[in-house]
Amino acid sequence: MESRGEQTSAQKLDPAWVDEFAELWGNAWNAHDPAQVLELLTDDIVYDDSAWPKTMRGKADVREFLDHGWRAFPDLTFELIAGPHIAGDGPRAAYWWKATATHQGPIDPPGIPATGKQIEFDGVDIHDYRDGKIAKLRIIVNMNDIATQLGILPGPGSTAEKIMVGMHKLRSRHTRS
Repeated sequence: MESRGEQTSAQKLDPAWVDEFAELWGNAWNAHDPAQVLELLTDDIVYDDSAWPKTMRGKADVREFLDHGWRAFPDLTFELIAGPHIAGDGPRAAYWWKATATHQGPIDPPGIPATGKQIEFDGVDIHDYRDGKIAKLRIIVNMNDIATQLGILPGPGSTAEKIMVGMHKLRSRHTRS
């Protein structure tokens, strides 16, 4: 990625560069092109996403995550809600975004079959930059909200939720005795 005014080492980040990077990042994800996403990451990327069971280390791990995610949600798109918010203590920025998608393929892991349900959720990216790329990435989403929208978890106040809570209470009593 060519940069203009790139200041992504220990210096303060150039807001214009961060805005440009945020646009490239969003466009890469919305294009569903793994090469575009991976180009914006360092080779030794450390990538932690609430939607994946392990911390990814290196581009091969991230590529596996991308393939699984886009297989399950081939129309996944992101829209920036707020940010980037630049940290004052290092080359870091945070973004608040909204995603929309239709569950058209298996979520694997853990192996949840397609539901055909449309979902909408928001989340936060925290990027740590090095040499004009993301070196560390943390993505935080409310997995309970997503699971509820997909029908994996019961909705708040629903009969199914009440049954689930009742079963948990019985199990708790049983394990204490």
